[in-house]
Amino acid sequence: MPSGVRGALIRSVPRCVTEPIPTTWVSVEHHAPLRPGSVLLYWEPAPPDRMDVTARLGLASAEVILATWPNLHGDWSSVVHPTLLETIGLHSALSVAIDALHLANHLVYA
Repeated sequence: MPSGVRGALIRSVPRCVTEPIPTTWVSVEHHAPLRPGSVLLYWEPAPPDRMDVTARLGLASAEVILATWPNLHGDWSSVVHPTLLETIGLHSALSVAIDALHLANHLVYA
């Protein structure tokens, strides 16, 4: 991660934990509202040489705290990867299900 950056916007996660997670570096203080299904990771230094990491999930009407990982040390991408993969995958599946339900309702009442 670039020095001085404290946030990363994530919209997709590779299935393999060893692959890098595609990110867009952001300023946590001035980020735009999250799109539904997007995750904002942000971190703050914690002594000694550790990071407190928090993930926020964008929903249709709000942003919610998805998870918090205190006192992470070193490369913590493998720690957050499972939560990100499951959450983004679940949101995608629910979006498809909602679209299918809307289509079914439209066909029934058309």
